[in-house]
Amino acid sequence: MSRRLAALAALVLASAPLGALAPVHAQAPAQKPPAAKPGAKPPAAPAPSTPAAQTPAYSANHLALAREVMLNSGIARSFDSIIPAFSDRIRQGAVTRPEITKDLDTVLASLEPEMELQKQAMIETAARIYASRLSEAELNEIATFFRSPAGKRYVETQPQVLDEMVQAMQTWTQDVSEYIMVRVRAEMAKKGHQLQ
Repeated sequence: MSRRLAALAALVLASAPLGALAPVHAQAPAQKPPAAKPGAKPPAAPAPSTPAAQTPAYSANHLALAREVMLNSGIARSFDSIIPAFSDRIRQGAVTRPEITKDLDTVLASLEPEMELQKQAMIETAARIYASRLSEAELNEIATFFRSPAGKRYVETQPQVLDEMVQAMQTWTQDVSEYIMVRVRAEMAKKGHQLQ
């Protein structure tokens, strides 16, 4: 797994409670509305907060193109490592109870279809994010690129390119940091200040 994917999985795992595979939304306790004054108009009803009310509508083709671009771009590979990482984390948490290992492995294996549904839900969310940022025409052009030999080769090389870029950036960051410090010391020395 590339460093980029490992970092993404680590970020998700670090921010999730042990064993959590889907977000849990706590509801605030209902507050009693203030008493209405005599003769006052009743307050307006709050806007519905259902997902349908908050999610813009896209054409079926727009969403299909967004999904195709998201899948063909290689982004979905990032999701592939996260669910198994949750299972590994649960196993690590149970390492002090070897007597449950067999049953835990059976349970985790039986949950794989549900976890695949969770991954597909994230893929749909990602497709909607693409659709919200790119027009249908733009997505069509991008999809055409990813269908081409050059586009497929671009996606194929991304893990290696990103790994090499991470290494190059680490060296670059250190070199630039040292260069800037040398330059700042030199310029400050001209003004009569000595920096350590």
